[in-house]
Amino acid sequence: MNAKLNNTVMVADKALSIVEYQGQRVVTFAMIDEVHGRPEGTARKRFNDNKDHFVDGEDYYSVDSTQKSELRTFGIEVPNRGLTLMTESGYLMLVKSFTDDLAWKVQKQLVKGYFKAKELVENFDPMKALSDPNALRGLLLGYSEKVIELEHKVEEMAQDVNAYERIAKADGSFCLTDAAKALQMRPKDLISHLSSEKMKWIYKRAGNSHWLGYSDKVQAGYVEHKVTEVTRGDGTTKITEQVRITPKGLTKLAKDQGGAS
Repeated sequence: MNAKLNNTVMVADKALSIVEYQGQRVVTFAMIDEVHGRPEGTARKRFNDNKDHFVDGEDYYSVDSTQKSELRTFGIEVPNRGLTLMTESGYLMLVKSFTDDLAWKVQKQLVKGYFKAKELVENFDPMKALSDPNALRGLLLGYSEKVIELEHKVEEMAQDVNAYERIAKADGSFCLTDAAKALQMRPKDLISHLSSEKMKWIYKRAGNSHWLGYSDKVQAGYVEHKVTEVTRGDGTTKITEQVRITPKGLTKLAKDQGGAS
């Protein structure tokens, strides 16, 4: 097969499938429009307007519909009219007129991280690198930086995990005010969050002033109800039911809060 799906690379915060055809990495018009943030059809129009300057088999490949199954391996459907695949030289010619800040960033990432990456991998000689002090030093520095970065990430994650475990193992439950303090939120913001249509953790019955927990959140162990005796100003007492956030529920909220930040 001449085409295959090899992997993906990140270009302008977008995952771009690596497509190889006739031994070269290529891109479609749709891929170019996507990473450059251009309206659909922009790259195709630029190509058609300047087609006389592009060389078939060098700057681009014309693929007909008989190769549908081959190109489908990397998620690309070939229409009946055929498909145009741009090589590195064709891509650079095509985007000459793209001069915005994003275009410069994307061009650099595509050339270095997409088109040239295959060449670098294929031409890499490990024995030569090991015998070259400068190359070896560069490899070791790069590896060390990656290890240090991963160690920092693991350390940060461990701190979060330990904090979540301490909360989850805590005794008792939290009133909404104390739960808000633990999450470093204002109580009214936490209440608004928990009673929102998206969350549906707590609600009020018509005519009642106190909050209750939704049954599915009670069953999940996120909230519970506690009956308390309250003394009125005149000395009489009344029994009220108060919704409280369990340690499990607080852990869930803390994790969600951390993921959203």
